[in-house]
Amino acid sequence: MTRPFLKPATTHSEQVALLQSRGMEISDSAHAESYLKQINYYRLSAYWLPFEQVHASHTFRPGTRFEDVLAIYFADRRLRLLFLDAIERIEVSVRCNWAYQMGHKHGPHAYLDSALAKRLDFWQTNMEKLEAEVRRSDETFIQHIRNTYSEPLPPVWASVEVMSLGLLSSWYDNLKPSATRVAISNTYQVDESVFSSWLHHLTLVRNICAHHGRLWNRKFVLTPQLPRSKPAGLGLEFIPGSRKIYNTMVLTIYLISLIAPKSQWKDRLAAELTSGCLTPFSMGFPKDWQARPIWNGGVKP
Repeated sequence: MTRPFLKPATTHSEQVALLQSRGMEISDSAHAESYLKQINYYRLSAYWLPFEQVHASHTFRPGTRFEDVLAIYFADRRLRLLFLDAIERIEVSVRCNWAYQMGHKHGPHAYLDSALAKRLDFWQTNMEKLEAEVRRSDETFIQHIRNTYSEPLPPVWASVEVMSLGLLSSWYDNLKPSATRVAISNTYQVDESVFSSWLHHLTLVRNICAHHGRLWNRKFVLTPQLPRSKPAGLGLEFIPGSRKIYNTMVLTIYLISLIAPKSQWKDRLAAELTSGCLTPFSMGFPKDWQARPIWNGGVKP
């Protein structure tokens, strides 16, 4: 049975006092209050949840410090920024390859052809979203094409540049010609069904990061499909059935190694993971993760 919400809003100083009453060590109340003025108490509560000894009363384990909570909060922020950096590279690459294959196999305005879609209703939805993106765009190249040519939308290599990752993912998933889907996924040397699920999953991760959501110990509703036979050995790097960020890291390391072989992204990620702020267990890591080939350059496409 539901009940009305009767809790009053609290001041920043009251929030500090409440945390102290529940057992959190705060050596400098003014310092803690200054952070609570910039980071919503409710937002920060997701980061002290692992420190709770009894959730019902929100009491903390002995030795829980406000500084420890902040350390996890800022480490999670750095993790989100790392993933935004990687997903940007992946998104730009997929845009390029989707447009290239569509343009060469089906023509400059192939995406306007509903016969290339598995489902007409999904195609219509994608078209409406793309039309809205083109209308909103203030890109000079979009304005030039619209003012110069008679087609209702720009060619595929221009239109793709205003697509979101989510829209691009939906368009790939709904693409009917299997040869085109395979040609795109072969760029990344994975099966097309695996690649489609990866795009959906990375869209979710990207949106979490872009909206500043908690990432490090999240349990994902939408998980990536694990590769079976190609590339050889990659499937063994994943943790079957896991809903944590570890599997996301594995597929991202793999894709970045293809797209930007000289990138230091994996090393930057590993440095963050070994800093001590984020516990590997909370992220679904296997105990031997540092010895696994994916972290040591041993999985090659």
